Amino acid sequence: MTSPAVLAILPAVTRGEEAFLAARRAKRAQALLGGVILLACLVVAAWVSEAHPSSIRDGLPRIGEYFARILPDLRWAALFADAETEGSIAFWFYRLPEWAWLLFETANMAALATLAGSALSLLLAFPAARNLAPGGAVYHATRRILEALRTIPEIVYALIFVWAFGVGALAGILAITLHTAGANGKLFAEAIENADMKPWEAVRAAGGSWAHACRFAILPQVLPNLLSYLLLRFEVNIRSASVIGFVGAGGIGEELYKVISFNYYEEVSAIVLLIILTVASVDLLSERLRHAAIGQAEAAR
Repeated sequence: MTSPAVLAILPAVTRGEEAFLAARRAKRAQALLGGVILLACLVVAAWVSEAHPSSIRDGLPRIGEYFARILPDLRWAALFADAETEGSIAFWFYRLPEWAWLLFETANMAALATLAGSALSLLLAFPAARNLAPGGAVYHATRRILEALRTIPEIVYALIFVWAFGVGALAGILAITLHTAGANGKLFAEAIENADMKPWEAVRAAGGSWAHACRFAILPQVLPNLLSYLLLRFEVNIRSASVIGFVGAGGIGEELYKVISFNYYEEVSAIVLLIILTVASVDLLSERLRHAAIGQAEAAR
């Protein structure tokens, strides 16, 4: 027999189970509705963008054909022969010294732009942080400036600076600097907003100015995060420096645009491989530096 206590709680258990099932049905209905809306938006976006299935079906074989053309004609018997022998690696990379210099120029552009842009973003990040901004007007104005800087693509900046300063690396450095300032400014400001405000209050109570509190109370806390964002942006900027060369902003991208334009297929694959190796090397180095910085910060705590 069921005890009176169990009988007393059975209605409550039943009501709870019914409420749970009703909430689960409502959640599933909402998920289904959201999926239908998302699918409809994707279909509309594909139609507006003219991404028709027939176009994709017809274009995929041509992509495969292009990749087949850019692959080098390497032959095992001549693989390690000199640069005069067709089918060798040396023949494939016959302009390696020139390309290596252009890659160095690209990395140099990315490094200078990353440092300059991050320095500018650091200055703007403190007034762009909601918890540190001197006033609402300053906060919103700084935020809008950062949004404007990162909204415009680097290649648009590069076109403007090429027109102003001429073809060369300077246009590329300035273009990446401005975009980096906007992108890192947002990340830096968000890191600052998550900082502990007790050191800030202590510096201000001791008579320190707003700038002193930013420098001595907030910056030491967020510095590992800022360094991590800086290194990540350096990786991104190497890719950007390779692309903006297409509009004459210097670096390996300018050479890549030339070989693509003249259909020098094997040279295209050689340059692309060198860019991939460079980005991968920078990625590994940046990862090590980030872990080292985070480890030192945790040890200091």
